[in-house]
Amino acid sequence: MTDPIADYLTRVRNAYLAGNKIVEVPSSKMKLAITKILCEKGYILSYKLVEGKPSDTIKIALKYHPVTKVAAIKSIQRVSRPGLRTYADVENLPRVLNGLGIAILSTSKGIVSDKEAREMHVGGEVLCYVY
Repeated sequence: MTDPIADYLTRVRNAYLAGNKIVEVPSSKMKLAITKILCEKGYILSYKLVEGKPSDTIKIALKYHPVTKVAAIKSIQRVSRPGLRTYADVENLPRVLNGLGIAILSTSKGIVSDKEAREMHVGGEVLCYVY
């Protein structure tokens, strides 16, 4: 697999489109950090790291509106990819839907959202947009 982050985002996107309540993805430190940010920002319900024999997995409980059953994530898209890396400095950090969505960045301080990167005054590689 050449782009495990794109695979992770695609699995989450497809699970939302299929109406699933839970999705399992192979685990890595970066995927766990992205999942933690999605949970903190309220885009997913919860997550759990499941340790297994061949490899660890992350079980993600997806979030839907209780009455209308509309998914919490309308769009999740990969920005920086192996063939074309996308970086942003502090002055040019992206704003997703004028602040309604989030951009997830890989910085020297770790994996953070765009708002946290502005507060820490760091730039980095733009991994994905979520709204």
